[in-house]
Amino acid sequence: MSTSGGYGGSGEEEAEGIPRDGGRETEDRRLRALREAKRVLARPSATLSLKERLSSLAEQAPEVYDLRGPTDTYGDGVVADLEKKVARLLGKEDAAFFPTGTMAQQVALRCWAERTGNRHVALHPVSHPEVFEADAFRTVSDLRPMRATSAPRQPTAEEVRDLPELFGTLMLELPLRDVGYLLPTWEELVEVTDAARERGAKVHFDGARLWECTSHFGRSLAEIAALADSVYVSFYKSLDGLSGAALAGPSSLIKETRIWRHRYGGKIFQQFPVALSALVGLERELPRLPDYVAQARVVAAAMAEGFREAGLGWFKVQPEQPHTLQFQVWLPFAAEVLVDAAAQQAEETGATVFQLPWWEPGLPPGIALTEVTVTSAGLEWTPDEVRAAVVDFVDRVRVSSPAWATPAGPGSPLATDLT
Repeated sequence: MSTSGGYGGSGEEEAEGIPRDGGRETEDRRLRALREAKRVLARPSATLSLKERLSSLAEQAPEVYDLRGPTDTYGDGVVADLEKKVARLLGKEDAAFFPTGTMAQQVALRCWAERTGNRHVALHPVSHPEVFEADAFRTVSDLRPMRATSAPRQPTAEEVRDLPELFGTLMLELPLRDVGYLLPTWEELVEVTDAARERGAKVHFDGARLWECTSHFGRSLAEIAALADSVYVSFYKSLDGLSGAALAGPSSLIKETRIWRHRYGGKIFQQFPVALSALVGLERELPRLPDYVAQARVVAAAMAEGFREAGLGWFKVQPEQPHTLQFQVWLPFAAEVLVDAAAQQAEETGATVFQLPWWEPGLPPGIALTEVTVTSAGLEWTPDEVRAAVVDFVDRVRVSSPAWATPAGPGSPLATDLT
């Protein structure tokens, strides 16, 4: 999946597949309607104006850092302080700031490959490096991805033990975004990391959204990170920062990654706006993430009730109880129809539960999926309000798509293929 419904996640890396069939004028109208909606489940910073974003950072930065000091130069000052804070939160010896997660993970896995003498990386075929990074693992870092599982879920310990080839590193994306932000159970996570070490491999967590995982696992960030040899975290996907990432692990590894960061072009002269926004996110958003996850579960259940009340014979909320603050919704309508209905709902009611105009065509033809994100704006919604908004949304879709007035029922071929 390549929609970009993630919280703060509307960047180029994850913004493919956006329907643009209606032309620039139609697209601009949709975006304007959704940005101006008074009530949404999440309001990503990417939808704000440049002035709003700068004003917000200027207002919030003094609350998290002493601005009377000098700016950073090539990673000292506020950037170094951010690195120390991340290392403490994740219970690791050290952490290094990176401009992007793509660079951070390539560098980490390249370093592990040199240390283990094995360039094979076991990972899920829909994990971020395989979907969103233009084959950078192979073409830039000479890494050799191998499929840990073909199932639409996290790999199991048994699958890792049974991999036919040796591998240097097991990479786990937590949560696994493209199959619905899925996480394993805590016991499964412990077992799969143990299985990798039985094979003599290192364990790396793609923890871009690791910040959101504590509720599901019932463990602290440090306890979760302790299962991995290295961990990457993002500052904009869950924490609403401007951009940036960090790589945490043993001091010897992080020292080596700083050299490779320079070689990859990531040693940037000044990064204080990004570092300050990350500190703001850690201060403001991190403590609230469990509330967002809890509300996402309420919203998902209310959406399902709304779809049933609207008489849809088939729909899918994936997973039924979200593991994080994000989840997928699949509906038996064309993506373009759903995008237009969301914009129309926002224009006419000032509220929408599908706040971003990105629905992606699914397989088989005739269905579409999107991502739902719940953050601070979503805390205001009651289950009844969510349900009513969903019913209204489906009514608008049916008006635009009369051929789908009676969508596929549970026993139809369409429903069977997708269950």
